[in-house]
Amino acid sequence: MTEQHKIESSDDEQEGENPSGGAQIPGNLPILPLRGLVVYPQIAVPLTIGQPRSIRLVDDVVIGEKLIGLVTSKNPELDNPGPEDLYSYGTVAVVHRMFRVPDGTIRLLVQGIHRFILKDFTQIEPYLRANIELAPETVEEGLEIEALARNARDQFKRIAELIPSFPRELVASIEAIEDPLLTVYTIANFQRMDLEDAEAILELDSVTEKLKKLTTILTREIEVLELGQKIQNEARSEIEKVQREYFLREQMKAIQRELGEMDEQAAEVEEFRQKIEAAGMPEEAYKQARRELDRLSRLPTAAAEYGVIRTYLDWLVSLPWAKLTQDNLDIPHAREVLEADHYGLEDVKERILEFLAVRKLRLERQKETPEETQPTDLIRKQREGVILCFVGPPGVGKTSLGQSIARALGRKFVRVSLGGVRDEAEIRGHRRTYIGAMPGRIIQALRRVESRNPVFMLDEIDKLGADFRGDPASALLEVLDPEQNSDFRDNYIEVGFDLSQVMFITTANQLETIPPPLLDRMEIISISGYTEGEKVEIAKQYLVPRQLKENGLKPEEAQFTAEALRTIIRTYTREAGVRNLEREIGSVLRKIATRITEQKHVEPEITPEIVRELLGQPRYHTNDEINIRTSQPGVAIGLAWTPVGGDILFVEATRMPGAKGFTVTGSIGNVMQESARAALSLVRARAEKYNIPADFFDKSDLHIHVPAGAQPKDGPSAGVTITTALVSLLTNRPVKSDVGMTGEITLRGQILPVGGIKEKVLAAHRAGLKTVILPKLNQSDLDELPEEVKKSIRFVLVDQIDEVLEVALEAVGQGSATPSQARKPRKGKKTDDENHAGG
Repeated sequence: MTEQHKIESSDDEQEGENPSGGAQIPGNLPILPLRGLVVYPQIAVPLTIGQPRSIRLVDDVVIGEKLIGLVTSKNPELDNPGPEDLYSYGTVAVVHRMFRVPDGTIRLLVQGIHRFILKDFTQIEPYLRANIELAPETVEEGLEIEALARNARDQFKRIAELIPSFPRELVASIEAIEDPLLTVYTIANFQRMDLEDAEAILELDSVTEKLKKLTTILTREIEVLELGQKIQNEARSEIEKVQREYFLREQMKAIQRELGEMDEQAAEVEEFRQKIEAAGMPEEAYKQARRELDRLSRLPTAAAEYGVIRTYLDWLVSLPWAKLTQDNLDIPHAREVLEADHYGLEDVKERILEFLAVRKLRLERQKETPEETQPTDLIRKQREGVILCFVGPPGVGKTSLGQSIARALGRKFVRVSLGGVRDEAEIRGHRRTYIGAMPGRIIQALRRVESRNPVFMLDEIDKLGADFRGDPASALLEVLDPEQNSDFRDNYIEVGFDLSQVMFITTANQLETIPPPLLDRMEIISISGYTEGEKVEIAKQYLVPRQLKENGLKPEEAQFTAEALRTIIRTYTREAGVRNLEREIGSVLRKIATRITEQKHVEPEITPEIVRELLGQPRYHTNDEINIRTSQPGVAIGLAWTPVGGDILFVEATRMPGAKGFTVTGSIGNVMQESARAALSLVRARAEKYNIPADFFDKSDLHIHVPAGAQPKDGPSAGVTITTALVSLLTNRPVKSDVGMTGEITLRGQILPVGGIKEKVLAAHRAGLKTVILPKLNQSDLDELPEEVKKSIRFVLVDQIDEVLEVALEAVGQGSATPSQARKPRKGKKTDDENHAGG
């Protein structure tokens, strides 16, 4: 069934007669369900009838008395509602007109007569019929009801004013109504409201209650309409403001044209045009800039795209397309600058001087030979820049070295830290389609330094990250490739920028975390830790003067002796670089500055005694620790490489009653565990040769431990040390306390070469070791060591484990002991039960 509230009119309408005012309303009426509509008494309403049973009902009604019962369905979605789906209250109506439409529906004009209550249904098919009971409304009299009626009419008038399309004639007709009941039903008929509220107005008996209910609905509707009008007014005012500004700008442009002046936009476009011409851009960038400038000139300044293009052009014209600094090719001057800024680091200094020499020679030869006669390579372009990678422990001066190189070359210096960078866009930039897009760090740094050939330092390249936003290390492949970086394309700039004349210098603490393709593009220069003598000289020449200045002291107020500096180096720091050394020097000078401000007497010469007084108890006792820990058989000193420089480590072995148990502890990696098992197999295979009972492993459990268990350790270079510790334990011969060793062991007893020799030997030198055992195949690595180290350490080159044992272990009868004697430590040493040799 499709009954809807809709007004229709036609010249072919069929009219029916109204019953007279005195006609009786029968107690049984056909019931026509209504969907989404409530018909009130005294109100004429047009209806559209479409359901077959409703059409049958109307046909029967118009033949008879033309009276019908109109009851609203609770659910408007039901096509054929049953008796249980209808409200209990309805309206008796008379059919005034009926008109059949070609689509099969019927249009009715009905008028409500009286309110009724449904009693019981007497017929379901072909349509509903029910017994009814008339329910007259209670009409009160007095000032209250008149006031309520007038208030309802005023509110409806206010609603009509808020709705521009509302017919003014309807408002006038409602204002003329004096009957309170008719006022309620008329307004309720035309006012939009929920079906439940419309039905509630019909069901209320008291006219006063009906008016109060209607007033509540009208008040809420007024609030909604006023809020909507407020929102529309605000939106309209914003639009009008924009339009007004647009018209004013256009008028201003017209006035300026009449006066012969340029408007702000034209002036900005002309300024960009001049900057583009003066920027010295390559052809591709020049065309792109002119194309974007033409777009800018055609856009209104209020357009969102205007600001995007303006920012893009600002970046293009501010890049150093043609700005170069002239290289200072005076090699003696460069050598002087490098020597003045840094002590040692001969490899780096020589590489920079080589770069200058080659560049100077190339320029001189180009002047002698015309360019057209020079051979050309269409595939490989001539390299202008250089890409270096400084690798070394912290505090050795990698970053400051870049500034010295820039000063020596006469170039500008720029530094970008890559530590923790995880977004590829940090290198390549963002596309211009994104809000807040910016170029990457490379382009930003070049704009900041205003030079196309600076010394560009990429710090901490080994600490790059990667996540869902891309891999920055992969983006750097183009930047650090001399074959590609002449046409580097930032995602934001979109045109090629020549990086071939930039001198890129990267720094790293270790090479293992750098991807191999990126590592392959860089020239690696290793910067090892400093020796004690080098640290003393660095402190004298650089650290002490700098800390004196920072702490407001004069040179004559604090003068470190060489022994005082050595005391700080040996007992208060343990590092490959000099960063902590500078901190301790600064700490001493701050305490002296405090005493001077308190007007206490201060000796200008700082001796080791004053250092110990100011810095407190020594933090490191390397020699004492070595003597104590190697006093028992089963402890050997190994040399290890770490990202922060070389270090020594102790390998301890012990045994206890058991059967073939073998344990390795100390945060050991898989490779080091394999070295320990290889060492055990070698010792078992040569037990008879070393005077070890052949069945020692059948009756014992062995335990290898590398202290400092919180630090991960791995690598094959501890194989020699583990083997020496096991033989020392099983033969009851202590290892010499001044011997350190490194090397990979094989099951045949051969010693294989290992890496990091320079860092390991420097660590042995810092620890005060006098003898270092190295694989014979590492002999060439000794050439890199400073002369100071070569003179203070005896190097023993070996290729068999027997040679190691001969050098490292105490001779039989010297330091060896019986099992009972081995439990007693050397005089003055602490007992360590875990290091006892098994008997």
